[in-house]
Amino acid sequence: MNVKIQSVKFDADKKLIEFIENKVNKLERFVDRVSGAEVILKLDKDPEQGNKVATIKLDVPTEVIVAEHQSKSFEEAVDGAIDAIKKQLEKHKDKFAK
Repeated sequence: MNVKIQSVKFDADKKLIEFIENKVNKLERFVDRVSGAEVILKLDKDPEQGNKVATIKLDVPTEVIVAEHQSKSFEEAVDGAIDAIKKQLEKHKDKFAK
């Protein structure tokens, strides 16, 4: 799968990029024919809730699935967004199984 990672106003280190690619590539187990994914990492101004935001867009047949999560670290934000994508993929799968 083609995973495009964009970090807004900062440079993501290699370790973070590899972590994201590994997590996003595992989503292929949940749905067939994923054409690509885009991950946008950005810093927010809310240190209370966490200032790291990860948005994941997954291109699947007939729609684009999007999830966003905010946390204190990018790894946690990506994990939260991946969990939300998994839930949406299950609904997507159920919709087309009928």
